[in-house]
Amino acid sequence: MTMATKTPRKRIAATTILQLRIELRGTKPKIWRRVLVPQTITLRKLHSVIRAAFGWSGGHLHEFIAGDGERFGSPDPMYDDAEALSSDNVRLTTVLRSSTLSYVYDFGDYWDHRITVDKMLPGDPLLELPFCIGGAGATPPEDCGGVSGYEDFVRAMADPDHPEHAHLAQWIGADTWDPAALDSIEVNDRLAQIKL
Repeated sequence: MTMATKTPRKRIAATTILQLRIELRGTKPKIWRRVLVPQTITLRKLHSVIRAAFGWSGGHLHEFIAGDGERFGSPDPMYDDAEALSSDNVRLTTVLRSSTLSYVYDFGDYWDHRITVDKMLPGDPLLELPFCIGGAGATPPEDCGGVSGYEDFVRAMADPDHPEHAHLAQWIGADTWDPAALDSIEVNDRLAQIKL
């Protein structure tokens, strides 16, 4: 029997670490993640971190909105004007002028996330980043209709007699849905795939 070995992740040089709290706005109870990232992270990489932390697939447009209203993302030539700013080489620390930053994923469902820096920690060359250290709540299924659609989804999944239960169970591939579920090992497995 052969044992498979996991490829070791690249360690980040000892730079300041930001402890971020990323909260999905409008959900009750709150859905949030607490992640550690290097202070040097770009918004493009932070987009990947947020997607992995929440389990979003990445099949939708996104943008970051700074406190002054400045917007960063992956400009869509079909909809954005030439003034749209790319997030590819912009560092989080250069746009985090106030205490919060917004991140919107999927302009149809409009999953609005509030990003705050909880702490700045000293660099640790032994710590593999990014890394999730906490959180709460299951990520809503994509394309369920935003916060109000998710509330309807949770109600229908909680009641096997609900007229939409069977259809939704088939759609997500499970008979039950626990809105409080969070598998931190799965989250960190997804984060481990990100190359910073």
